[in-house]
Amino acid sequence: MIHSMTGFAVQTRDLGAVSLHLELRSVNSRYLDLSFRIVDDLRQAEPAIRERIGARLGRGKVECRLNLQTGHAAPRTLALNGALLEQLADAQATVRARFAEAAPLSVNELLRWPGMLADDSLGFDQMLPAINALVAAALDELVATRRREGEKLADMIRERIARMRELVAVATPRMPAIVAEYQERLAAKLRDAVASLDEDRIRQEVALFAQRIDVAEELTRLSTHLDEVERILAAGGAAGKRLDFLMQELNREANTLASKSPATDMTATAMEMKVLIEQMREQVQNIE
Repeated sequence: MIHSMTGFAVQTRDLGAVSLHLELRSVNSRYLDLSFRIVDDLRQAEPAIRERIGARLGRGKVECRLNLQTGHAAPRTLALNGALLEQLADAQATVRARFAEAAPLSVNELLRWPGMLADDSLGFDQMLPAINALVAAALDELVATRRREGEKLADMIRERIARMRELVAVATPRMPAIVAEYQERLAAKLRDAVASLDEDRIRQEVALFAQRIDVAEELTRLSTHLDEVERILAAGGAAGKRLDFLMQELNREANTLASKSPATDMTATAMEMKVLIEQMREQVQNIE
């Protein structure tokens, strides 16, 4: 399947007291360009997320936002560290037995003692499995979005290819007719200009004209390039760079066709081809 580089995915995981919120945004880029906006508490997850994204995506500018949101419905509960409290009580009794005038510890001092209060918040190691599952789900959603967008781009390109094939089919049989028209005009001019008509001279001029306007090779290459575009679209995978190169080649042949064009209808055909190629090229820029 052809994949676009444009996509969006959002996933949330409720962990009770907190919830994880992940957003992935992707736009077109020549390479895989990753940027992260992760809260400090979860910054350790960035290398693993980077690796997972790199394994699933080949190109695109991808922005990853990972936030930790506190749940309002479930207030955090606090608990005293009983073992530490006992240790402090024993230590205070020992000190006051030696120094009776020593002031006892206040409640504020006890509560602020390092390690005295424990809450129900989750540590990073506890959240890591949920983060991994969240990233996997978000990547699945992003890839699916990019695939759907890629299918639309491929359909649009196929429509333009079909129209270009129609134009090639129209242009191919026109060249002999254009040469014949030129021969007739040239013969008429020469008959008017000179009394004795040199038929060999007419044939030479017509042959030179036919060589100058011969676009059979360009039309053949156009058809070949169109075949290759369709083959790449059918094969799928990372096709953006190959399609971009083919758009350049198609444009080159269309330019040559326009420059050699001896008739207004052929010029109009070449111009329409260039418009179609430019429309395809704009969409190819979004293909992975």
